[in-house]
Amino acid sequence: MTTLTPDEIFAYVEARESGARTYATAFGAVLQEGHGARIRDGHGVQYLDCLAAAGTLALGHNHPEVLRRVREYLESGQVQQALDLTTPAKYAFLSALYERLPGTMADTFRTQFCGPAGADATEAAVKLFKTATGRRTVLAFHGAYHGMTAGSLALTGNLDAKDPVPSLMPDVHHLPYPYDYRCPFGLGGEQGVQVGLTYVERLLTDPESGITKPAAVFLEAVQGEGGVIPAPPEWLRGLRAITARLDIPLVLDEIQAGCGRTGTMWAFEESGIEPDAVLVSKAIGGGFPLSLLLYHGRYDAWRPGAHAGTFRGNQIALVAGAAALEVMAEEGLVEQAAVKGELLGGLLRRLALTHPEIGDVRGRGLMWGIEIVDPDGPADALGAKPADGDRTRRIKKACLKHGLLLESGGRHGAVLRLLPPLTITEEEIHEVVAALEKAMIDCG
Repeated sequence: MTTLTPDEIFAYVEARESGARTYATAFGAVLQEGHGARIRDGHGVQYLDCLAAAGTLALGHNHPEVLRRVREYLESGQVQQALDLTTPAKYAFLSALYERLPGTMADTFRTQFCGPAGADATEAAVKLFKTATGRRTVLAFHGAYHGMTAGSLALTGNLDAKDPVPSLMPDVHHLPYPYDYRCPFGLGGEQGVQVGLTYVERLLTDPESGITKPAAVFLEAVQGEGGVIPAPPEWLRGLRAITARLDIPLVLDEIQAGCGRTGTMWAFEESGIEPDAVLVSKAIGGGFPLSLLLYHGRYDAWRPGAHAGTFRGNQIALVAGAAALEVMAEEGLVEQAAVKGELLGGLLRRLALTHPEIGDVRGRGLMWGIEIVDPDGPADALGAKPADGDRTRRIKKACLKHGLLLESGGRHGAVLRLLPPLTITEEEIHEVVAALEKAMIDCG
């Protein structure tokens, strides 16, 4: 058997994989192994991983307790796949999950196990709330990301992904999101929040708005792919009040921002609201594919088989997910994410003081965005300079040279995004920012 070099392996896969490749092209190497927050490529080069599979690896790579529980399960003789049949693994997972639902949700919510990707949870929610309400319209927000399947893409804001597709799910409308740095109303701050809420309420109550009463409103408490934009708690509370008063289900997409990522178990918890449904995936499977729709029981209008999928009974993910939830609690990782986030945010803001190309630093917990701008460009009414996607791409590439893996997103691809494992150490956080600063210096 011929042993291929890492470069030959990369070339073989690149020649056969689709043009939709993204992370592989940016990384440009064979990912060989990982432990905690560190990974190594086929040439032995090490990196700090602030991508963590787009936030999936909350415990980092190869957490020993998750591996132990999975090995133990694989050797137990229990089933590996079970459709929607009841198993001890499903019971253990649901028990661990429901212990971590806030407020009254543990007493009132039902769970739909979906196909293994988060987008299927979005699709399931659209179907469920259209069925339960008998309505056809769905609302989402500018900058939203809810998946890449046809229905979830219709809810997503990014036009580059939508433009090539001739037809997507109809009756979807997008509303302004409270993006303070580039306020859609040109106001910012508390005034921008209040005007945004007034806009939503007027639209939903205006008999001439042209938009029929929605089956549901979808949103992220912290937008991820849209550029790491946290919604102000007062805006979330106001939106919840409006939708509750008008009997419109509110669906919180926690696929990336949930499971401790933002320093609370669920990103919406900071505001104190209770939504009508929650979309969960990524970190919930402990590194294995798992996707859930959690929703209030009053909307359980489905008939048997109304939403199915072969791999919704992925027992390995249920075992790993239960283990991950327990590790988060035992090691206090959610609380640590809040503390470490203060450190990371402080270091990034300090970096911004000496780098005018950093227009904005924002985030919560261990979910941060650095918006890169053209410091010599004209400022808008709020003082924001033009987004600089080209410079962002150069910085991201230079980060690899300094041993840091991260991703970009947001408008014009001008936001560097940091999603390290919750297990990252304070020493590693200092290393991350030091590498980022070297990359920015390289790029002028």
